[in-house]
Amino acid sequence: MNNKSFPACRFGANRLDTGTVVFRLWAPAQETVSVAIEGGGLLPMRRSTDGWFEASAPVPPGTKYHYRLSDGLMVPDPASKAQAPDVHDASVVATDDFVWRHPEWRGRPWTESVIYEVHAGTAGGFRAIRDDLPRLKSLGVTAIELMPVSDFPGRRNWGYDGVLPFAPDSAYGTPDELKGLVDAAHGLGLMMFLDVVYNHFGPDGNYLGSYAPQFFRDDVHTPWGPAIDFRRREVRDFFSCNVLMWLLEYRFDGLRFDAVHAIQEQDWIEEIAAVVRTAVEPERHVHLILEHHNNALHLRKAADAQWNDDGHNVLHVLLTDEDGGYYADYASDPASKLARVLAEGWVYQGERSEYLKTNRGQPSADLPPHAHVLFLQNHDQIGNRAFGERLTTLTSARALEAAIVLQMLCPQIPLLFMGEENASTTPFLFFTDHHNELADAVREGRRQEFAGFPAFADPEKREQIPDPNAASTFAASVPRPASSGSNERFALYQRLIDLRLREIAPRLHGATSTGAKPIGLKAVSAGWRLGDGSRLTIVANLGPETVSFDVPPGRLLYASGDPRGPGPVTAAYLESVA
Repeated sequence: MNNKSFPACRFGANRLDTGTVVFRLWAPAQETVSVAIEGGGLLPMRRSTDGWFEASAPVPPGTKYHYRLSDGLMVPDPASKAQAPDVHDASVVATDDFVWRHPEWRGRPWTESVIYEVHAGTAGGFRAIRDDLPRLKSLGVTAIELMPVSDFPGRRNWGYDGVLPFAPDSAYGTPDELKGLVDAAHGLGLMMFLDVVYNHFGPDGNYLGSYAPQFFRDDVHTPWGPAIDFRRREVRDFFSCNVLMWLLEYRFDGLRFDAVHAIQEQDWIEEIAAVVRTAVEPERHVHLILEHHNNALHLRKAADAQWNDDGHNVLHVLLTDEDGGYYADYASDPASKLARVLAEGWVYQGERSEYLKTNRGQPSADLPPHAHVLFLQNHDQIGNRAFGERLTTLTSARALEAAIVLQMLCPQIPLLFMGEENASTTPFLFFTDHHNELADAVREGRRQEFAGFPAFADPEKREQIPDPNAASTFAASVPRPASSGSNERFALYQRLIDLRLREIAPRLHGATSTGAKPIGLKAVSAGWRLGDGSRLTIVANLGPETVSFDVPPGRLLYASGDPRGPGPVTAAYLESVA
């Protein structure tokens, strides 16, 4: 982030046009701070009355440095653009000479989004994902969403333990390699989204408490520790700078904000959305996506869409008959709940969740269907299982195909998780790279999470849950195509995505539900009036029985089998305007 492009950002090491680098650190708990330049001694920093420290030096790109606190502790720059190589090591003054080959790229409308979620580590890093882009282009997806890439401790992590949000983790590649990935995607007409985490820092490598304890609240705690204090302007600006870096310097086309329900000051979400709309060139399509477990309607104007956990959960129950944990909230009359998802977006719109022991959600019937991101699987829903099983191992191929047709052809925005496109049966496990006492705590904590499940009541059974810190756990999570049916599944997605982009996406603006209803124990019929007046009807039966229904008017877009025969089967019909 250079001073020319981001004049409002006060954090980090920013290069002026003269070549001088300005180092800035907010450290209100310190009286003295110095920049410790590797091979260049200590550079004292000037302190302002509000706790800001600043110093300047004509150092070249690639210079390694720490901040030296009053007690001699050496800490990385919290706004470090790169690390050499890990979170406890030196920060690196960034280069700013990347040459974009596709600067004319302006993105794509949200309604054209077909998202492919990928973990950069199990995909082989930024270069490997770049090499895989032509395959993903041929699949038909229009957006690649990276799980978080901010610097985390060690070489293996989901990304949600990041502690240096401005620095892409070196295990995945360099900042320029990440920019090269984004640029290459744009050259193929693909959007690039990034998952970002602003609700907590990871447990190892976060030094903010040493010099800026005011960054955190002492009266509110989250599952990850003290809540970040978004009441403070410095805290808000820190994360706002990060948002703008990803969108303006790296040219990502959108961000997915992780677990924003854990941010106490919800107005910051609306504030950052306004900042983005002001800072980004008006001709660019930039999309903001939220994950909010409480189905929060008050944030509707801040984002293009929210992840639809309700949709996933009820589809999972219908496909697997599981009713443990949070799936218990969806086990009763799941067909009616799926009908509500298709007609109104969320299942829980203020009703009581017995699993959470509280009311959850807000009315969503007036939201457009494309305000929801619908998935059959994602990193959480696979990885939070004890053994990381995918749906390919939990349900029949016919039922899964019927669900895929429903997901890809209904008006909600579809998201695939890496490996779904080739029917992968490999797990996606929870993995980290912690050591010593923290490694023990993470391993035992992970196993204890499942103590309340009947299948893991026996401690010996819990001992079989893979150790998150073992290298073998990460290796087992690398997706591999199924031994059979891989090409057929890939071709299925190709056909469905092509249909979606030709027949449905151009008509999504102004789409509204015309209602949905259960027509069997595991079957629903749902309809929508699309933006041009045409009517889309989907009949989905995820159970084995035959379901009777009146054939909708219009042409059959696609059917996974004989719509009038025994299930599982899904059929979609489109009645065009005269």
